[in-house]
Amino acid sequence: MHLFGLVLFGFTAFFWLTHGLRVAFGAIRLPWIKDFAPVADAGCPRISMLFAARDEEEKLPAALATLMEIDYPDLEVIAVDDRSQDSTGSILDGFAAAHPRLRVVHITQLPCGWLGKPHALQKAYEASTGEWLLFTDADVRFKPDVLRRAIALAKARNFEHLTLMGDVEMVGFWETVLITFFGMAFNIAIDPYRVANPHSRAYMGVGAFQLLRRAAYEASGMHRRLAMEVVDDMKLGKIVKQSGFRSGAGIAQDFVVVRWHAGLGNLIRGVTKNFFAGVGYRVALVAIAVIGLLLMNVAPVFGILFSHGWIRIFAAIALVIALCFHTGVDIGMRVSPFYAFTHPLGALLFSYMLLRSTVVTLKQGGIIWRDTFYPLEDLKRGVV
Repeated sequence: MHLFGLVLFGFTAFFWLTHGLRVAFGAIRLPWIKDFAPVADAGCPRISMLFAARDEEEKLPAALATLMEIDYPDLEVIAVDDRSQDSTGSILDGFAAAHPRLRVVHITQLPCGWLGKPHALQKAYEASTGEWLLFTDADVRFKPDVLRRAIALAKARNFEHLTLMGDVEMVGFWETVLITFFGMAFNIAIDPYRVANPHSRAYMGVGAFQLLRRAAYEASGMHRRLAMEVVDDMKLGKIVKQSGFRSGAGIAQDFVVVRWHAGLGNLIRGVTKNFFAGVGYRVALVAIAVIGLLLMNVAPVFGILFSHGWIRIFAAIALVIALCFHTGVDIGMRVSPFYAFTHPLGALLFSYMLLRSTVVTLKQGGIIWRDTFYPLEDLKRGVV
């Protein structure tokens, strides 16, 4: 039993000493958009900002207000009203009447073989004219000079696809616990710094901000390749990278802001459709992921408290590195670094959410997204 514990915690310490520290070192070298001066008018290519909205009447006005204030000389905004049942369509039409840069596409029916969001974004692209495309979400808020800085970053790094990690508004203890752990787990799983390495298989796409050349989007297959892909934002980054285009990630902080789901219950329910999809609907990968989450983030606490000798040392190494990594994420997300001490709690919540997403999807035989049911077999065939 002692040998088993020694091997187990030795592996955990090795993971954090190698992969954890490597990802952390890469994270501190990611470009920050604030460090890039806004490009002048002459250096601004035409950009089409594209987003889909369904029943977004609560968050949409505030987001639209920031879109209309963006300081960019050649910008069009294509908003798709995707079968909304509330006042989303009329809100968009009202803004379009007052702001010529905004155009609205209304969708009343969803064709077979499509999820609602990829279909809406495909329609937004078809109505666009920009040399560059910016895919975003209906509830994202922007600083006025974000596009000038993003273009400056893309040109400086020769990116044909740029995705930015922005601020997520967090209210209260539980939202902060979960979202900060999610941010840390996302970095560990994706390794954003390696996305820019053309020899690496790492890819990334954040739904709030994905800027790419029109030619790269078209050559990668557009959203037609993502027609039944639930995690379409991440997989957009994947198909662009696999198509040979130079992709990269950066940090936006308050240049790009979103309020995700309000409250712990809404956060848990809100990712039900996503988490099982994120592992390709493979139960074996769910089991591996949950075991890994608990081993790397929770077990070291017990190793320190209830073991001795090398087991305790290995557990302490793992926990200290994990807490330091979490602290860095907290600082980047502009919350108290003391939230690093909630690290094991965040791992338990994250594991529960992954298991819940799996059970609910299997029990339903599919997912319900935007009031439409999609069978699991169709979703599996659509995984990119």
